Amino acid sequence: MMLSLDRTRPLGAIVVGRAGLDLYPEPDGTEIEAAARLVSDVGGSAANIAVALARQGVRAALLSPLSDDAVGRFVRAALAGYGVETARCRAIAGGCRTSLALAETRASDCEVVIYRNGAADLELGEADLDRTFVASAAVLVATGTALAREPSRSAVMQAIDIARATGTFIVLDIDHRPYSWASIGEAAAAYRAAAARADAVIGNDEEFAIVAGDREAAVAAARETVGRGCAFAILKRGERGSLTFTAGETFETGIYPVTVKKPFGAGDAFVGGLIAALLGGLPLPAAVRRGAAGAALVVSRRGCASAMPSVDEIENLLTSRQAAAGRDHAHPSL
Repeated sequence: MMLSLDRTRPLGAIVVGRAGLDLYPEPDGTEIEAAARLVSDVGGSAANIAVALARQGVRAALLSPLSDDAVGRFVRAALAGYGVETARCRAIAGGCRTSLALAETRASDCEVVIYRNGAADLELGEADLDRTFVASAAVLVATGTALAREPSRSAVMQAIDIARATGTFIVLDIDHRPYSWASIGEAAAAYRAAAARADAVIGNDEEFAIVAGDREAAVAAARETVGRGCAFAILKRGERGSLTFTAGETFETGIYPVTVKKPFGAGDAFVGGLIAALLGGLPLPAAVRRGAAGAALVVSRRGCASAMPSVDEIENLLTSRQAAAGRDHAHPSL
């Protein structure tokens, strides 16, 4: 299938959502409470996706307020070091804070502690938006966490509406974080509203089940998203790979087996790799495979942003290993 991505635009992608400071105990395997030493990185789903895109040669910008303090300045500088544009990341003074996360590098029993009181990224407002800026990107990536609170929710929906009006391709990464929401019902309503305006929707079994309002209806919800006019929807299923739905077919994509160091970061790498491949002109099945390869590489390393792979690293994995489920298995969509 051919997707309507305008690859002539100055920006490859704008990513909307959270960015934060990540701290990891050293050496790998150490529990947080036993750590004598911590190493820093930038993290947060939107920041990670933007870094993944930049690492693969895409000009990417983050749209997310940052606290006007040392932590916000660390995140801004770290993103710039990865090649992510931060000119639209407004500095916020006062009590709002950029998120802090502590995460263990452990394949199992991995604890992640996140501090999001007064989260600066959720202060995104309509004044942060600029029609010319949104229209300058081929792709707008809206992460679901940015929908969790006002004023960010209304600002994200306005950004989506601007993107629709200016021909920017809209990707919704559901990215459900339960601690961000007042209720599952509120989350489901917000996700459905955003999905109805998106060109592509990406989520796992649990996330599409939330959209459906039924634990057993994840597959149906992903398929129905396409039925309502979305170009494609991708249902991520962990070790079982993914299902991609389009108007004409459904295809399965396997995973790339690796030695797992920690269970997080894969989803952000998947989205970044997928979008980078689509912007590079690859067909959707090949783009999904590149997303899966990026996800595999990230879980085999410490960290998130620093673990995002380069083009060469993805190419090496693609040529050296075969996806566990073999080649894509396609069949007509029902």
